Amino acid sequence: MRAPLSWLREYVALPAGVTGRDLAAKLIAAGLEVETVEQAGLDVTGPLVVGRVLAIEELTGFKKPIRYCQVDVGQANGTGEPQNIVCGAANFAVGDRVVVILPGGELPGGFTIGSRKTYGKVSEGMICSVRELEIGDDHDGILVLPPGDEPAGTDAIELLGLRDDVLDIAVTPDRGYALSIRGLAREAATAYGVPFTDPADVQPPADSADSYPAGIGDPTACDRFVLREVRGFDPSAQTPIAMRVRLHRAGMRPVSLAVDITNYVMLELGQPLHAFDRGKLTGPIVVRRAAAGERLETLDHVRRELHAEDILITDESGPISMAGTMGGLATEIDEKSADMVIEAAHFDPIGTARMSRRHKLHSEASYRFERGVDRELPLYASYRAARMLAELGGAEVLPGVTHAEAPVEPVTVSMAAGHPGRVAGVPYERDAVVRRLEQVGCTVESGADALTVTPPSWRPDLTDPNDLAEEVIRLEGYDAIPSRAPRPSTGRGLTTDQRLRRRVGRALAGAGYVEVLSYPFAAEKDWDALQLPADDARRRALRLANPMSEDEPLLRTTLLPGLFKALARNVGRGFGDAGLYELGLVFRPREGGPGRAPRLAVDRGPTAEEIASLKAALPDQPQRVAVVLAGEREPSGWWGKGRAADWADAVEAARTVAREAGVELTVRADRHAPWHPGRCAALYAGDTLVGHAGELHPRVIKAYGLPARSCAMELELRRLGDVGVVRAPHVSSYPVATQDVALVVDAAVAAAEVEAALREGAGELLESVRLFDVYTGEQAGEGRKSLAYSLRFRAPDRTLTAEEAGASRDAAVAAAAERTGAVQRGG
Repeated sequence: MRAPLSWLREYVALPAGVTGRDLAAKLIAAGLEVETVEQAGLDVTGPLVVGRVLAIEELTGFKKPIRYCQVDVGQANGTGEPQNIVCGAANFAVGDRVVVILPGGELPGGFTIGSRKTYGKVSEGMICSVRELEIGDDHDGILVLPPGDEPAGTDAIELLGLRDDVLDIAVTPDRGYALSIRGLAREAATAYGVPFTDPADVQPPADSADSYPAGIGDPTACDRFVLREVRGFDPSAQTPIAMRVRLHRAGMRPVSLAVDITNYVMLELGQPLHAFDRGKLTGPIVVRRAAAGERLETLDHVRRELHAEDILITDESGPISMAGTMGGLATEIDEKSADMVIEAAHFDPIGTARMSRRHKLHSEASYRFERGVDRELPLYASYRAARMLAELGGAEVLPGVTHAEAPVEPVTVSMAAGHPGRVAGVPYERDAVVRRLEQVGCTVESGADALTVTPPSWRPDLTDPNDLAEEVIRLEGYDAIPSRAPRPSTGRGLTTDQRLRRRVGRALAGAGYVEVLSYPFAAEKDWDALQLPADDARRRALRLANPMSEDEPLLRTTLLPGLFKALARNVGRGFGDAGLYELGLVFRPREGGPGRAPRLAVDRGPTAEEIASLKAALPDQPQRVAVVLAGEREPSGWWGKGRAADWADAVEAARTVAREAGVELTVRADRHAPWHPGRCAALYAGDTLVGHAGELHPRVIKAYGLPARSCAMELELRRLGDVGVVRAPHVSSYPVATQDVALVVDAAVAAAEVEAALREGAGELLESVRLFDVYTGEQAGEGRKSLAYSLRFRAPDRTLTAEEAGASRDAAVAAAAERTGAVQRGG
């Protein structure tokens, strides 16, 4: 909403020295968002005066019409002699009053005027157009002033109101009243504590007769509909220049007097109006919803298919206007319209908003209706517009008014007087609360325990005690609310799951991984890029009703696509050696599909049944952790060649996560997309599958543009079991005894099976077991492999003897032989 300061001053007695910036600071403090303050006309300097054309000489021999004019500028030029000016416009005649800028003056944009020879004549100044003065967009001709009493030489800067501060205010959806000079003037009056004059305070005559016949066919679409009729309007009447300037300053284009008046009243009062050509109407007017198959050609020359929920103004010919949005072409007023019907109404804001969005048809009227218009305004706004048509256009206002109305119950809100103070954390006196609510326009009845508040008709957003509290707080001043640290209530600290997530994040960061946060969205093409089978459960994803992007309308069922895209971006920016990790939720639909979530009330807390129904409608949301690696895991340098990341690093990342949960993972070979079928490990905690790790499938690498032989890991934290408190292991002060064994097994036997057998057979003295060599060759035998393990033994209370360490080693080898068929090499 653009609001000229001069217009606001008509209705609020602001102190003389208040500037637009001063007022903007006050309005911002009151909770309005003033984006800019434009100092219009500040760069215009005189002499800029009213001139009267005395003579015109048509110059010939040029490609376009050129006129040499003598203009009376009074004593503005210091001599009283006519001013000679060359002008290319032809829309004025001898005797017309024009705006002249004399040599030495400056127009907007730093355009300095001087005397110069042009077209063979000396031009002493310039006759101005509205665009050159920046009070309009019309550049077809110069500005011709209407007849007036101002003598030639009168200062035009003051006469036209060229200098003005214009506040540009971003109005939030709950403050529709601020989309008018009336609403902003009321806010300014409250901010400065000065009187406010309501521009809607125009008392229509007490007409009992009806005007043009009309009725409301659907009370849910419209609860008040007002018509007034005028006759004998002069279509050639011009809009006063002051009104045109104000419309332009407010961001609207002047069109014709009748249209300009409806726009002017809308900006001033906040009530959209529409004028129908009386001669183009057929029968009574009815406000109703659209019927099947109806169409309407609107003023923008678009023929629209109407929807059953659209709100229409109709006559016997059918739809003639989309209510509160745009009129129909068939009944518009034109350059010949002399008899008009002025319509003002209160339409359903939700219905208007849906209609304007459905048809992608947004107008100044719909912008106001969908934010809430004062229901009491139609009678007053329609009368003000009819009276202006009479005063400025010579129309006759016919007696009578058509007033169709559907009853609406008044809204009352009960609020404890101390509620605003509890919300803000600042005590407010009861008298201050009542005074601030009355300044907003509320009627307040004070009871023993609570206030009964009736909001004004122009504030339909005040429906709740918290709405009223906000009004009190903002008018008392947000800056009066002290800043202090919050006082947390006593709690039990982090939950077990929260502590685990933090430990996992720190452990992976310590292992050299960098955390990334991806959007939890995915696309159908991601499932194909991951090479998922058609029956894979990860393909069953929830579709968002209102996605941020149509390219990713699904909720992710795995963390990997987001990680792969992050890795590809890093590699594309020159970071080829990367290790990334992410902790986040995935969303897995429950069996039977998602339920329908209930719509909860906002005036109370949810019941246990409502909470249960909400939980039933939610998908399963397990917490997962995933990593992706590419490039060198150990960097090359002067010390020698580095080591590329491989599947073992991905497995080790999983073990790093499991150690934070106090769990030992078992690794088994597996085939699971998106991993390479021969380089994929299934990760088990006991008998529970917790995730997978390994090298990615070449097709997946190609689909996401990843470096060759990239590796990844993903596991589900809750499958690691109940974490509980992770206790530090006892560290023995006694020396370790190391025993190495080499076992030959069939090539199909997994090293993890051999390791598990060694652990089981070695007993309690075994501290750790590590595979340090794998040999396949002639000495191992065909179809066989040699696995070399380092076994570390230690006792908590003594130094082990060689016999004890050897016995434990032999027991471990015996268990491996029994379970896997291993044969000790060299034994």
